[in-house]
Amino acid sequence: MNVLLVGSGGREDAIARKIRETDNLYSVVSNENPSILGLSRNVIKYNKNTQEIVNFAKKNRVDIAFIGPDDILNTDLVDSLIENHIPVASPGQKAAMIETSKEYMRNLMERHHIKGNIENKLISDKEVLKTFFENNDTEYAVKPIGLTGGKGVKVMGLQLSNVAEAIAYASEIIDRDGKVLLEKREIGEEFSIQAFTDSKNVVFMPVVQDYKRLYEDDLGPNTGGMGSISDKNFILPFLSIDVVNEARGILNDIVTAMREENNPFKGVIYGQFMSTAQGVRVIEINSRFADPEGINVLTLLQSNIVDIFLDIYSGTLKNNIKFKSKATVLKYIVPPGYGIKPVETELTIKDRIETDNFKVYYSSVSGTLNHVTTTKSRSLALIGIGDSIYEASDIVEDNLKYITGDYYIRHDIGTEAMIKGKIKD
Repeated sequence: MNVLLVGSGGREDAIARKIRETDNLYSVVSNENPSILGLSRNVIKYNKNTQEIVNFAKKNRVDIAFIGPDDILNTDLVDSLIENHIPVASPGQKAAMIETSKEYMRNLMERHHIKGNIENKLISDKEVLKTFFENNDTEYAVKPIGLTGGKGVKVMGLQLSNVAEAIAYASEIIDRDGKVLLEKREIGEEFSIQAFTDSKNVVFMPVVQDYKRLYEDDLGPNTGGMGSISDKNFILPFLSIDVVNEARGILNDIVTAMREENNPFKGVIYGQFMSTAQGVRVIEINSRFADPEGINVLTLLQSNIVDIFLDIYSGTLKNNIKFKSKATVLKYIVPPGYGIKPVETELTIKDRIETDNFKVYYSSVSGTLNHVTTTKSRSLALIGIGDSIYEASDIVEDNLKYITGDYYIRHDIGTEAMIKGKIKD
């Protein structure tokens, strides 16, 4: 098979490696990711020209395509590929609204009475905004409607110290986007569940938890994600199976609701959930593999990913997808100042650093497999694979000596102290 992959981050590197286990890879990249370039038979640079990508797919006789990044799913690319008789295992622009429009997602859940919705208010007038806050003593998460790369949400009591800051930030969003979404702040443990779906069948992947905050002990500003963990039994030690099953049911109900509204979702869908004292709450729904959480599950995936893509497109997805029964811990290496004032730098990676229990995925970098130049975004995803979360975390730490240069990494992700602290809470 000839497979087209669009995207060039760490998540796409993980997808590319699974594709190359069995089939030929053709790639559309934003940065010259050395791993993806080395795996690909042919590559073009992404320049927002849909027709150029369609022509590239035709020229290389692509059998199936997969689009990784959320911002590209928010274009006409998937629809144009399908119109040109090129199968795609990703949602079209309308279905991708489950991620690209938080307004659509909340309204869909409300229309179909799906559990887990959060009390919310959409506001487009700044005077109404001020009055709303004056009449409420509830804390809210202030969210743009559209894509933010994991960095646009600010929560009262965390990133927003008081009502005045909340009003100021919400007003900025109204000025820029025309409206802002306020969601009641929920307290609890967040986790991610990703799933393959052909719009009828939903096959769930192992549960993962990611860490968006920049600094250790979950302090500092939100980022695109500093790392993530999964456990060998496919849930997490601080979550019950009842909580996980409730979240899976919500995700299944969302897929069903979209199909019933003649907006079928085909591809990878995932929910960011929170386990609260009042039950599971939906923080957001996304229309692709998560980054970093997608890298954890792709590292564990044993089934043929191209066969899965073909089944998604044809509507014949089977519930026989296999994952290794191992724990994983991913920690992102990022450039100095990442999340605040990032500085581009250079990193050297020892040759043949990878083993059966340690992998390096290349993200927003260029260069060679042994020497990369970073951008201002995340650079290398380091993932340990073990029989416990603690062991997987230690594996990452043990291999840091093979990567040299100026960088920042959160060492606390997946440590025994972190996990036991969560279980105690």
